[in-house]
Amino acid sequence: MLLFCEKIQQRKKQLSIKKVTFVKKKYTMKNTLLFLVIILFNFVAISQEINSIYDQDADAKIDIKMAIEKAKLENKNVFIMMGGNWCPWCLKFHDFISTDKEISSVVEKDYVFVLVNYDRKKKDWALLEELKFPQRFGFPVFIILNQEGEQIHIQNSAYLEKDKSYDKKRVLDFFLNWNPKAISKETYTQIEQL
Repeated sequence: MLLFCEKIQQRKKQLSIKKVTFVKKKYTMKNTLLFLVIILFNFVAISQEINSIYDQDADAKIDIKMAIEKAKLENKNVFIMMGGNWCPWCLKFHDFISTDKEISSVVEKDYVFVLVNYDRKKKDWALLEELKFPQRFGFPVFIILNQEGEQIHIQNSAYLEKDKSYDKKRVLDFFLNWNPKAISKETYTQIEQL
């Protein structure tokens, strides 16, 4: 009987050691998981700051008004890209047109480029109404204004996508089809006279 009691005591010690080890492992795993979540959160926050193209404090109405004045002086149209730093397709498009030399030269030659931040929590309903509610197309959405500030086109950016990026030919065609020369009466009267 004494031997049996000793074996029971030994077994209890073994089980309590395993239990303590299990609790330590569980506690360590929780700490590790918490640490990884904190690192991931910081990485996302830093990458959003690095990729911030939209000024969340900008006054879109003033920016658009200044762009129209500049467009008049330089004989260009206004290209408005509405979206936000929260929008991965907005960041992709900005990078796409900035890094492609042919597209960036067309944009620079024919347009005054304005980034308009769309704040999902604090919408500027007056501006959205003035631009004919472009957010209905998703983001980014592109609005073209002529030199007088009249809206001449809203473009759903989904039609310019290809796979997980944008299609160069479609994007280039979009910019070339809405530049001042393409919508000028003189362009077509000269063609018909030939």
